[in-house]
Amino acid sequence: MNRFCQWMTTLALTLAFTGAQATVITQSDEGEMHTEVAGATEIDFGEGCGYASCSGDFQIVTGDLSGRYAAPAGTGSDNPYLSVPNPNQSGTAILELGETANYFGLYWGSIDSYNTISFFLAGVLIDTFGGGDVAAPADGNQLASATNRFINFFFGDLRFDQVHLASDNYAFESDNHAYATVSEPGTLALMGIALAGLLMARRRRQH
Repeated sequence: MNRFCQWMTTLALTLAFTGAQATVITQSDEGEMHTEVAGATEIDFGEGCGYASCSGDFQIVTGDLSGRYAAPAGTGSDNPYLSVPNPNQSGTAILELGETANYFGLYWGSIDSYNTISFFLAGVLIDTFGGGDVAAPADGNQLASATNRFINFFFGDLRFDQVHLASDNYAFESDNHAYATVSEPGTLALMGIALAGLLMARRRRQH
């Protein structure tokens, strides 16, 4: 492990255990398309949206449609996935879990700077992240591993019950959503970092 990786791992450890308001973001290994969190509920869109409730501007699609959406790298032309927005050029998908969780993951395809994921509890915003927070550059490359990765969000003691996926242009493509309540999110995040490397760690204060 080089010095940069050692420094980033130390930073993640520090942030993961500095209090209830720490949010840790990691990415899984290149080519990994599913969560590594044991017991997580996973939604692959093979039988529709799969959440307790889904609303807003989205469509479950397969394959590619030029100028509209492109399948996340490696998923195959017949694999269903979520595309936001659709049919409008700007919009939001609102996904209700039907329960609370403190972990969320998704295979995020062709990550764009104008893609946004937000987390809510009882209608109150907990946190929000843009494509630029999870990939550099967030340029929408449809094939590069840097912009087609499984992204994990660990919220520590915070909980959420609703996820919003929004995009100001075509499109926010994702698959294999996963959520869970994990008893030791900091430890699990650190295990993921040891296996896959840290993407980013950040601390947010509760307002």
